[in-house]
Amino acid sequence: MTDRIKKPSIFQAFIPILFLIFFLVLNVYFFGEDTLSGANQIALLLAATIGAIIAVSLGLKWVEVRNQIVKSISSAMPSMLILLLIGSLAGTWLLSGVVPAMIYYGLKILHPSIFLMASVIICALVSLATGSSWSTVATIGVALLGIGNALGFSNGIIAGAIISGAYFGDKMSPLSDTTNLAPAMAGTDLFTHIRYMIYTSGPAIIITLIIFFILGLTYNHTDAVVSVASTLLALETTFNITPWLFLVPIILIVIIVKKMPPLPALMAGTILGAIFAIIFQPHVVNQISGIDHSYTMSSYVAVMQSMFGSISVTTSDLQVNDLLSTNGMAGMLNTIWLILAAMIFGGVMEAGGFLVRITESIIRFAKTTGSLVATTVGTCLFFNITASDQYIAIVVPGRMFAKTYRDRGLKPEVLSRTLEDSGTVTSVLVPWNTCGATQAAVLGVPVLTFLPYAFFNIISPFMSIFMAAFNINIRRFTDKEMRSEVPVNIDEE
Repeated sequence: MTDRIKKPSIFQAFIPILFLIFFLVLNVYFFGEDTLSGANQIALLLAATIGAIIAVSLGLKWVEVRNQIVKSISSAMPSMLILLLIGSLAGTWLLSGVVPAMIYYGLKILHPSIFLMASVIICALVSLATGSSWSTVATIGVALLGIGNALGFSNGIIAGAIISGAYFGDKMSPLSDTTNLAPAMAGTDLFTHIRYMIYTSGPAIIITLIIFFILGLTYNHTDAVVSVASTLLALETTFNITPWLFLVPIILIVIIVKKMPPLPALMAGTILGAIFAIIFQPHVVNQISGIDHSYTMSSYVAVMQSMFGSISVTTSDLQVNDLLSTNGMAGMLNTIWLILAAMIFGGVMEAGGFLVRITESIIRFAKTTGSLVATTVGTCLFFNITASDQYIAIVVPGRMFAKTYRDRGLKPEVLSRTLEDSGTVTSVLVPWNTCGATQAAVLGVPVLTFLPYAFFNIISPFMSIFMAAFNINIRRFTDKEMRSEVPVNIDEE
């Protein structure tokens, strides 16, 4: 900061956060589960306003605050565009019968007792192959949610299994952006980082699988057989169910693995879904459009409606009907509004120097390796809550702690692993974070509903702290390496 700008006190830095917490508590009290329809967005904007007032009072010009807000929103723009395309993809995949086919064959294969554990494994494998938890949740995850509903599981526990598997695979995939970002911030290489994460992520996913296996065995499946039979009958009498429909997700996974960027990949998946809908599901297309005299006109109307708006396929089973509806791009607008508001709040907090001020004061209390790792975990979670973006929760703590880890003789992979164990996996547990808001919108399950069951995401940061506290496999520089190692330089903003 320049001389004209005063450094905020720790109290001033916390004021916007305290007001945000106050508004959020009021929203839960007055609006209940409907807080994401606008109340939380306004809370973020009001807290940002308070933060901006404090920043300006410290000498910062409004134009500087505004520029940081714009920069913050710009960083989230790819996520918002992806979110819109996920909405359209969900629509065409329902219309084409891709999601119903996944549900149909999944019900035939997956027994209720192993469903939850299998969901974790399936999502982990797909996410590992694609490097994207978002794509995994939006495709395989949506289908698994439908299967789980038919088997009698609650939305929260199904979503928890999906999120756990998807984020484990994303975290361990060399194709993942966060898996590449964390070692870059800490100063180590990608594969050293991935191999080192096995020591915390391995136990975390094993514990997660055991928990879901036990839950699957003890879950009440009394009505599952009847529900499954009814669901299968409703799906096969409404849709043309054929294995050919699996070409759509297979092609999408292949092009993602081939490193096609997310936006064109999701658009390709959306268009493929539209083409397969026209070819394989003429009755469903006519039902959605309401047009019988021209299939060309009917196809255009139904496909467009599935991409931008709400569609609902009617079957003979009322319970199945709840599974076969989607809101397209329009259904993502509340989430995009939430992300915009969160980025405005994060931009103000960063512009005023509030985030750095808080984290600087925390570092002083980290005296041991265990406390340093715990402080890093807490800082990443803090940035996920306040800056509302997992990339910021990796980049800023990574830059802040890199020199401290080096000075204490800790190898950079210790930091990079901690960043992923906390910054990456906890982002989805914050309702207004880009990750939490997106997954909640895609699955139609509020964050606070699936949070208690996202076991991998909850266990991972504690596993990282546990390993450090008991000095288990903590890599350190030798004295010779400490003398020869090039010091880490952290550039100032």
